Amino acid sequence: MSPSSASPKLPPFDPADPLGIDDLLEPEDLAVRDTVRAWAADRVLPHVAQWYERGELPVIRELARELGRIGALGMSLSGYGCAGASAVQYGLACLELEAADSGIRSLVSVQGSLAMYAIHRFGSEEQKREWLPRMAAGEVIGCFGLTEPDHGSDPASMRTHAKRDGSDWVLSGRKMWITNGSVAGVAVVWAQTDEGIRGFVVPTASSGFSAPEIKHKWSLRASVTSELVLDEVRLPADAVLPEVTGLRGPLGCLTHARYGIVWGAMGAARSCFEAAVEYATSREQFGRPIGGFQLTQAKLADMAVELHKGILLAHHLGRRMDAGRLRPEQVSFGKLNNVREAIDICRTARTILGANGISLEYPVMRHATNLESVLTYEGTVEMHQLVLGKALTGIDAFR
Repeated sequence: MSPSSASPKLPPFDPADPLGIDDLLEPEDLAVRDTVRAWAADRVLPHVAQWYERGELPVIRELARELGRIGALGMSLSGYGCAGASAVQYGLACLELEAADSGIRSLVSVQGSLAMYAIHRFGSEEQKREWLPRMAAGEVIGCFGLTEPDHGSDPASMRTHAKRDGSDWVLSGRKMWITNGSVAGVAVVWAQTDEGIRGFVVPTASSGFSAPEIKHKWSLRASVTSELVLDEVRLPADAVLPEVTGLRGPLGCLTHARYGIVWGAMGAARSCFEAAVEYATSREQFGRPIGGFQLTQAKLADMAVELHKGILLAHHLGRRMDAGRLRPEQVSFGKLNNVREAIDICRTARTILGANGISLEYPVMRHATNLESVLTYEGTVEMHQLVLGKALTGIDAFR
């Protein structure tokens, strides 16, 4: 056999990347991923179990400034101090952040994909210049007020309203389950007006604005979650986002944020999978590592298949977003699949770890409980199923 006809030498099998997905990434993509992974390993992982147990994120402002310094806030936006990264790079960052904790990814998601994205996409030039550079640097934290106590999946029925009073706007209402609310310097709030639903840029120091923190959570405990109370908050005429009217505005922001969740959920799943592999190869029962038993290997194989299929799906959606071809229905596809599979991976990992799976010495139960929130926020399972159902049949089954 001549050398030219010999089979090419295959690369070794990599248990951490069994499909060779890293081959699809550019050097710049890998650099972003490695930077965020190193930051999370240094600043989050040594402390997050304690934060979770105490139900607080005491260094959120410090973390926000550090995330700003590494370019992670509003990173897929361009100009105004933003990094201008690709959608794939933003997704990789979300994966690494959620591998540390969903609460940290939520901080970044709400800051960049909701509050900053709304101002960047629909704001005036003055609003962009006033807020985006400071938000990109982590000097100002933002929040996004859409969900209400009685109107989650049906934002069109929101009761928060804004009325004109001379040249001013006066906002009244309540928003619920708002990430970053109690520490935010600015809130993007959506309200009913005589013109339709409008978005408003609300400095949180405004008279009549308050944001009591929600306590007693059993999920996303290392995260700040709040209620927003707007009691006749008076704003100037130029506080309204000028470039959008109607639900197209907030739903467009949610599409951008849901894309980050598609990646982030796989970070939580990867963390649990890695913990399960390490445990299965070191924990001995009946005279051998439990990873040597067929049932355990079957679990690990199924977890690996769903994990890396999910990462491959996220990568595909990221390339479509970078090409300007990503549809909201495709984001629903990714969010529905990846969060659902991530929870299943976490639960299976818990069975491999046995009783140790419920201990905060391991990340598994923390990720599993966090993902219970990720499963339903920014669109429940049922809502994304109906989005896909309508796309597949052409029939609207929402009502």
